[in-house]
Amino acid sequence: MKYVVLLMADGAVPEWSGMTQEEQAAVMGRFEAFDDACREREGVQILAGEALGAGDTAIVVRTRDGQRTITDGPFAEAVEQLGGFYLLEAPDVDVVLELLEQLPPYDLQISPVVDPM
Repeated sequence: MKYVVLLMADGAVPEWSGMTQEEQAAVMGRFEAFDDACREREGVQILAGEALGAGDTAIVVRTRDGQRTITDGPFAEAVEQLGGFYLLEAPDVDVVLELLEQLPPYDLQISPVVDPM
């Protein structure tokens, strides 16, 4: 089954610009540990994963009553920012939860991908 993991907010991770180079390297090391753990786990594959640009570079498109509205960020009501994502193939969500312990302690959202078949 496929799962999308959204990196929603910094959580317990300090702001990147406030960290020393050693602290930044430690955070990046946790991403590498996650990649390694996924590669070593049978039935798990990272299908895609990317960091996203700052929230104020995002664009929201909404369609209401046939009218399309395009809004530039930042968005005052948004407390959290989507920082990145992974698309994983994994046997079940428990395996995903176990593997995510390797990542830095960000706030995460996990959603199963609906299989249309």
